[in-house]
Amino acid sequence: MSNELVISVTASEIVIALLENKQLVELNKEKSNLQFSVGDVYLGKVKKIMPGLNAAFVDVGYEKDAFLHYLDLGHQVQSLNKYLKTAINKKGKVVVIPLSKFKNEPDIDKNGRISNVLSSGQIVMVQIAKEPISTKGPRLGSEISIAGRHLVLIPFSEKVSVSQKITSQEEKARLKKLINSIKPKNYGVIVRTVAEGRKVAVLDDELRSLVRKWEAAFENLKGAVPPKLIISELNRTSAILRDILNGTFNSITVNDENLCNEIKDYISIIAPEKEKIVKYYNGNIPIFEKYGIDKQIKTLFGKTVSFKSGAYLIIQHTEALHVIDVNSGNRSKTSSDQETNAADVNIAAAAEIARQLRLRDMGGIIVVDFIDMHTQEHKQLVYEKIKEAMAADRAKHNILPLSKFGLMQITRQRVRPELTVETLEKCPTCKGTGEISASIVFEEELFNNISFLVTNQALRSITMKVHPYIASYLRRGFLSKRMKWSMKLKCWVKLVAVPSYTYLEYHFFYKDEEEIL
Repeated sequence: MSNELVISVTASEIVIALLENKQLVELNKEKSNLQFSVGDVYLGKVKKIMPGLNAAFVDVGYEKDAFLHYLDLGHQVQSLNKYLKTAINKKGKVVVIPLSKFKNEPDIDKNGRISNVLSSGQIVMVQIAKEPISTKGPRLGSEISIAGRHLVLIPFSEKVSVSQKITSQEEKARLKKLINSIKPKNYGVIVRTVAEGRKVAVLDDELRSLVRKWEAAFENLKGAVPPKLIISELNRTSAILRDILNGTFNSITVNDENLCNEIKDYISIIAPEKEKIVKYYNGNIPIFEKYGIDKQIKTLFGKTVSFKSGAYLIIQHTEALHVIDVNSGNRSKTSSDQETNAADVNIAAAAEIARQLRLRDMGGIIVVDFIDMHTQEHKQLVYEKIKEAMAADRAKHNILPLSKFGLMQITRQRVRPELTVETLEKCPTCKGTGEISASIVFEEELFNNISFLVTNQALRSITMKVHPYIASYLRRGFLSKRMKWSMKLKCWVKLVAVPSYTYLEYHFFYKDEEEIL
């Protein structure tokens, strides 16, 4: 399997597409003004204790207070609170004592009450567990973890655990023994899958780096006023690279030179042997169009998704759950054996459903209505297929076997809002109004707009992006419309055909590709 990462950078967002064997399997959008990311650590202030919910609402700077449940406090929250209080109230230039020399408080009772641990107005250190979703504020936890490429550091703990995806018992034992020999006191460590086979020097360097990151967060806390960001998670691009980069990656393509250099620098640290796969794209065709991603997005994000020989899925979303209906479509006419036909469609649907869950980042409860099958063997085959297809999904998930009604229930971890992409377009002629201007004046409308921009901004060159049909019309003939306009306005008019545009859509850009608004 070959993996490719294609990154499109615009003024407002970064869009990251992960392709496996040229098929789009993940799409991540990161707004340039994104405020909260899973993994960020904040200094917050308890606004309200809710004894009935056994939870507290905490101000971390979001318009709605964030939610912190008692079960998400972590066993060593009293130690964290004491250490935090020491850092905030330290006098003069006194350095906060290293965690390795700090005496932990007793663990809290797992069946206790939140009012025994927190109080209204208290300053607390919390970590974003879920981004704001719909009308809800962020979900918080106070068992802080700091993720690296190979290790995850957990302060105020002594536990060392190794990823279950490492199957070799000898390797697990080696890694556990190694980490126990190098980790400081009062730090727990989770060893990630990519650490398999790594030497002690690599893991020791990363462990020291994570410890420094934790200690540095407390150096400037004296007199700090919440809400305040204390430890920032990597941006979405670097976090994805950290979590998924492996030996199967053969290409990372970016259309922004600065981000390209940042990614090269980051990869030179986490995987130096992969630095050469990062490439800068500066072609005239938009990067997602060049790699066929725009077409896949339009195909895969609708209510109806076709996947094999006329079979299709219908995907519906509600506040409580997601529902996926499997339909055989034209496939029902291709086989006389209904049971075999149903099994074939369901097995193919299982692979597509696993892809859709990753692609749309659907979380919570998902109910799948497969085509009815009568034999237990076929039901088991479908169950095994979807488990196999979802094995590559990094989000925690649980899959139940098919019920007697042909329904499958899946739960999938939800930490950020589901990704939605509008695939329906307005009518390219009337733009949704139901009325159109005379098409004969469209050419004049284009010229007038170009003329106004050229005159108003004294441009010597302008780029106009239009639908391919319009571009062909404006380029037709030796002395084309485009050439006449360029000569008349004394400004070079560059045409770029964009298939994803609607028929009469057009946009103007400066020479450096910045859109003229």
